[in-house]
Order: sequence, then C-alpha cells, then structure tokens
Amino acid sequence: MRVAILRRAVGASFSMDVYADGLVAGLKAVRPAWEIVEIAPKSDVVKQNNSWLTGLGKYYERYWRYPLTLKQEKADLFHVIDHSDGHLIYWLKKTNRPIVVTCHDLINLVSPENIDNQARIPAISTAAWKYAVRGLKQADRIVAVSAHTEQDIVQQLQVKREQIAIVPDAVDDLFHPLAPDLVDSFRLQHHISPETMCLLHVGSNHPRKNVSTVLKVLAALKIQGLFIHLWKVGADFTVEQKSFIQTQALETSVTYLGKPDKQTLVEIYNAADVLMSPSHYEGFGMTIIEAMACGTPVIAANVTSLPEVVGEAGVLVEPTDVRAMVAAVEHLNRDYNYRQSLREKGLSRAKVFTWEATGKLVATEYEKLIGQTVNIS
Repeated sequence: MRVAILRRAVGASFSMDVYADGLVAGLKAVRPAWEIVEIAPKSDVVKQNNSWLTGLGKYYERYWRYPLTLKQEKADLFHVIDHSDGHLIYWLKKTNRPIVVTCHDLINLVSPENIDNQARIPAISTAAWKYAVRGLKQADRIVAVSAHTEQDIVQQLQVKREQIAIVPDAVDDLFHPLAPDLVDSFRLQHHISPETMCLLHVGSNHPRKNVSTVLKVLAALKIQGLFIHLWKVGADFTVEQKSFIQTQALETSVTYLGKPDKQTLVEIYNAADVLMSPSHYEGFGMTIIEAMACGTPVIAANVTSLPEVVGEAGVLVEPTDVRAMVAAVEHLNRDYNYRQSLREKGLSRAKVFTWEATGKLVATEYEKLIGQTVNIS
C-alpha cells in the first residue's frame, strides 16, 4: 500500500514536525512493506520575511498551488496530519481515495480569542482556519489525539463518533533519564544550585498556556523563602509577563532558555525538578509525557485532555489555583519519597505512549478504509 503523509511546510510548526516524524516512524515500524511518502508545501515560500507580498505567497502556495499538485499524486490513501490543513480534503475528495486527517485540538472554535493573539489579520486567519476545519467533516476518518478532542469534534463540528478514532500522541525514545552527573553538570552550567527547586514551563505563550499563573506560583514560593528558579522554554515571556517579573523582583529567579534542539530539551527536562503545565486548554499535552519520560514530576491542570495524559502519575490542580500549586511544589521539595514515587509513576506512564503503538492504531484505521488485511508477522 502507498500512503501519502501530507505534512506542513518544514519549520512551519514544530509540534506538527514532531507529530509527522513520529507517525511516519511508527508506521514504518509496524508496516515495513508499505510505501510511506511524505509531501509538503514549498518551505521557501513559508520561511521568507513577513512582508505583505510574502503573506500572499503563503496563501497562494497553501490554498492553491500545493492542493493542485496533490490531485496528481498516486496514493492508495492520503493522511492530512494537521486539522489546520483540512482545506486539502476538499481537493482530495476528487481523487476518490480514502482520506484521513488528524485533529489535534479545536481551540480556535472553543476560544476564538486564541487566534486573535497570534494572527496579523485575525479576520482573514479566522475565516481561512474555519474553512479548513470544516473540511474535516468530509474526511473518511478523523484521528483525534484524545477523548477530549473527540468530544470537541462531535460538539463543534457535529461529526458522528463513528467517523472518529482516538489515537494518542506519543513520545520519542530520545526522551529518557540521564545519568546524575550529566544532570548535575547541566544545572551547574546554568547556575542552579543543588538546593534550588527548578520549575520548568515548555511551550508557546498563548493565553491558554496560562504562563501568568506559573509566574504567580514562582513569586509566592520566593516570598515563602524557598530556593526557587523558573526555566521557560519555547516562546519568550510577553511584555506583560516581563513587567510582572520586574515588579515582583523575579529577574534573578527566571531564565528564558529559548527554543533548544531536541537533545538539549532532554537535558533541560532532566535537570528541572518539576514541569508546570497549568494550561486552560490542551488537545493532548505532549510536554507532559516528554517530562515523564525523562523522570521529571508533573503538576498539570485538571481540565480538558490533561487528566487523560497524566492519569495518576502526576499532580492535577485547578488551572488558576496558585495555592494548590505552591503546596504541590513544597510537597515535592520536602518529601523525597513522594518525589521518587511520582518519578517512577511518570516513567511507567510514559512507556504507554510509543510511536509504534500510535502507528499500529493508525495503520489499522487505514486498513479498515482500504478494506484489506495486512500480515504483519
């Protein structure tokens, strides 16, 4: 069978690159006889500067030239790996080939203000995104990365549950515990003393990520006299957050580590004492299993998909309950046995989320659509 994986342009979305790489690796592991081809729009158009002409070029490439080329692609099945590219389904329906699309979240429908926070022209971006997402209804199968995302698809797009398959994301084998001497060296390199409790936040700075609450937790812990530090990975702090850091005298207690490569990210997870993930909304929560796979305890919000991912392997709290988060950090800091218990539970939990398992579930959905059975022995 020849399967076409329709990716985003290289570098257009880090999280979608992670998903596509993992899915392809998983599919190749469980169905080695299949031909898996990866197709993407021209990346040179997407990666140019932010001029208006470039913006028009991106829309032309994404919504016209690229879809036109896909109609000529010879494949037994197409898989659109990002719901934001759902507009491709309108074009692909003309090929009379099965179409699968992965839906990671519908945050822009649930909380429309999210897109206003990241788009240059919100009205155009919102219209284009909604047009694309409506295309999911025409797919032969929608892969939802969590039960919560499935629920959003049913409610927001009025799609029948029979059209949806829940297949969770997974974690790369690269994420694993490092030797203590390597961890100590990394902390020393970044001026984190052995007695300092190091918090970590990984991800964007969209309002739903709730970074402001993490900063409030940091400030409260510092007032209580705890040796505390916060590492921020991904998007830098906003102007408002930087102002809070300054007014609360947290400058020496915060470090922005930028957007590291994967190996450095593994070192960061290992060197941190706890991952803070108090998001108001997540379609899955990839950073949680990455942290768990590295043996790092997790404090996460008890909303949307996060309880599904955390299970009983982390601390779940209301997303704005600063007092509860402060208490959780203090508990981890003073109770070695509790900290080790969460570490072991997290390591065990992370082993459930493998790309091979994801690939097997997705391949099964392909086979249902194609109507064939493949011997994988």
